[in-house]
Amino acid sequence: MSAYRKIRKPNAAEYPPYSSIYMDLLKNDDLILDHLEENFYKIKDLIYSLSEEKLLYRYAENKWSIKEILVHLIDDERIFSYRALRYARNDNTPLHGFDENNYTKYAQADQRSLDDIFEEYWAVRRATLLLFQHLPEDSMLRTGGSVDEYGNVFNIRTVRALIYHIAGHELRHIKIIKERYLDLKLDGDVI
Repeated sequence: MSAYRKIRKPNAAEYPPYSSIYMDLLKNDDLILDHLEENFYKIKDLIYSLSEEKLLYRYAENKWSIKEILVHLIDDERIFSYRALRYARNDNTPLHGFDENNYTKYAQADQRSLDDIFEEYWAVRRATLLLFQHLPEDSMLRTGGSVDEYGNVFNIRTVRALIYHIAGHELRHIKIIKERYLDLKLDGDVI
């Protein structure tokens, strides 16, 4: 039995085309909130099994360490949850995008302990789960987008597409960690 409400997976018209790299990793079972909670613990188990050396490893020049990826996931979730709140509350104020490379550069993730990172990760995840658990049903199809320096709106998404973005984005980065940092071959599920 699900601990959370069901949220239907968005169709392709509810998110920008590039987001399909995230959406395609997710099931069509409407249990996205359960998925997010379960995957937090699976990711934590995976990451805690790694050495500090592996957590700081970069598979190529200018690539992030695993610790940096984790903090990037936290930042992305926080930003996309905030967008969901704004769109759900019918706030049409333009929102700019963010430079994930600058966020990562200034986060100093490699200097943090795993306990510290996962404490923050869980706090953000719990806030995300509670936000989406309690959003009114009629807010799920409200939309919003990013705005560029000229005021052009792009990357329009529905509220429910944002929760799926968060989950798929996380899976994509875990897939990258497994394949490029840990040299694991994936058959089927990412986690």
